[in-house]
Amino acid sequence: MRKAKRYMAAITIAAVLFLVWRAMGYPGYNYGNVPMPTDLHPSVREKADELVALAAKKGIRIQLIEGFRTAEEQDRLYAQGRTEIGQVVTYARGGESYHNYGLAVDFALTKEDGSLIWDMGHDMNGNARPDWEEVATLAKGLGFEWGGDWEQFKDYPHLQMSFGLSISDLKRGKRPPGQAVAGENETNG
Repeated sequence: MRKAKRYMAAITIAAVLFLVWRAMGYPGYNYGNVPMPTDLHPSVREKADELVALAAKKGIRIQLIEGFRTAEEQDRLYAQGRTEIGQVVTYARGGESYHNYGLAVDFALTKEDGSLIWDMGHDMNGNARPDWEEVATLAKGLGFEWGGDWEQFKDYPHLQMSFGLSISDLKRGKRPPGQAVAGENETNG
């Protein structure tokens, strides 16, 4: 009887440890030496273009202002408001943003002359609903997560598709299917 109890306790502890390891994103597990992506994931690009068209149908002009970003570009943005002049615009260092893996885009509302609108209450289609919220609703319907829903740091222009992968997964080399990576002979246009 004691042996069975010890065995069950060991199994329970092992199961709990596995669940904790899994919840942490399998730290220490390496998916191999996988090259970094070199452009937006094709599905992200397709859905972002679809978002621009859907917003236009509602009378809202948006422009995609940012997409794939290298780790070096991310580090330069991270320096803003810290070691460089400007406002803090990100809390993600290079390799810690979905932009670095081609899985995120940023958008802005635009005037007819092409200038950007950052007013969160702007209502260019006159339906008494802020355009930013309308675009976010459309984006979520296309499978994007919206940075405006984040608890800690609201990033209203940010949209991402994680494909169920955490930043830890991506850092360890896990990639969503269908993504161009450095070294492949593909056109990344």
